Amino acid sequence: MIRIGSIVFDCTDFERTARFWAAALHYMPREPPTTGWVVLTDPLGKGPNVSVNLDPEATPRQNLLHLDLYSDDPEAEVQRLLALGATLHRAREEGEDFTVLADPGGNLFCVVDVR
Repeated sequence: MIRIGSIVFDCTDFERTARFWAAALHYMPREPPTTGWVVLTDPLGKGPNVSVNLDPEATPRQNLLHLDLYSDDPEAEVQRLLALGATLHRAREEGEDFTVLADPGGNLFCVVDVR
């Protein structure tokens, strides 16, 4: 058997990136963060773990892997995530069901309309 244990985001700003993903997903640290590492978990136990890893040599680049966050109120979620520190990478275009944002470390992710 194999399964995803955690989705890991490397970053240069650990505190800001960890706070962002915890608030964005409503996750909690599994245990107190160590220097530059934390595993965030779904308090309901349904979602995958998301880990944040300090990598001082990380550089912003296009992701080879990204998250799609599904929402039945994507406009409100985009605004909430922007207020938490995300930035708009590419606005939703006509005929699309997603908006592309970047987390504080420059990692891209999408907010997808599932209505």
